Amino acid sequence: MKRICSALMLVLLASPVYALSGRWITQSGNLEIEIAPCGDALCGTAVKVLANHSMSNPDAEMANTGAPALGLKVLRDFVPDGDNRWYGHIFDRENGKTYRCRMRLLESGALEIRPYIGLPLFGQSQVWQRALD
Repeated sequence: MKRICSALMLVLLASPVYALSGRWITQSGNLEIEIAPCGDALCGTAVKVLANHSMSNPDAEMANTGAPALGLKVLRDFVPDGDNRWYGHIFDRENGKTYRCRMRLLESGALEIRPYIGLPLFGQSQVWQRALD
């Protein structure tokens, strides 16, 4: 029984869902996002507000869009598409729009987030870092 439990634990720890799950700091440093399973997909919710920098102008504060950041579901419906790639949607609270998005775990342990319109080729990548406990 111990061997079965140990083997099951190793499989779970090696799974991509486990690798992506946890807390991440956005590239702008504004939010701490917790990625966790939601149904058959992965979702990401803002669990901590760290700053309010504009992404289009990092030297400026972001205008108040009326959407509270804390508790906001930023990532939705991410499903695996083989070879360490997940596809879903990302909400940009600065402009209130939702974009298609690809995410993948980099060899460095960072998370690449690539929102796009149409094809990922037309997107711009962000790199999120894992939050320290």
